Amino acid sequence: MAKKKEIREKSLALEWIKDIVIAVIIAAVIVQVVKPTIVKERSMEPNFYQNDYLFVYRLAYKGDHKVQRGDVIVFRSDLETDSGKKKLLIKRVIGVAGDKISIHNGEVYVNGKKDDQSYTMSGETVGDLDETVPDGSLFCMGDNRDVSIDSRSDQVGMVSTGRVFGKVVFRLYPFNRMGRIANPYKQ
Repeated sequence: MAKKKEIREKSLALEWIKDIVIAVIIAAVIVQVVKPTIVKERSMEPNFYQNDYLFVYRLAYKGDHKVQRGDVIVFRSDLETDSGKKKLLIKRVIGVAGDKISIHNGEVYVNGKKDDQSYTMSGETVGDLDETVPDGSLFCMGDNRDVSIDSRSDQVGMVSTGRVFGKVVFRLYPFNRMGRIANPYKQ
């Protein structure tokens, strides 16, 4: 009787170990594909606020999938955190390689067409520029254009596609705004 109980306990312990190992493997795979992140700045208001909890899909642009205008991306910048690490920034893609970006009198033009800025904080954009996005680069801006340090600034400039960490695909928190992240250019 004691032998059967000991065998049952060993079997149960092995089942627990197997379940834990499987859970750890699944978690490791998920972290390689989906990275949780928390918004720390105000540059993406009114669409993303400080402490919003987001999921970044790290494989969004692998294979034939290309970055598209309106995508919200996370990328590595040359800006540094207080601890000296390179900052990850969250911004919206306004222009892709070959696009001509113009900003004049508060309006943004992409390839000569006035951009709808209704999704932005103020509905207008500060700056004055005429640039063509080079191959392998993106022109990105925050939705809160008055406070965003983005491609308009020499501190960030054009974003190399090689620096893109992933695409923001889902907001988990706050719960009342939970859901998939829509692209305003595709609505």
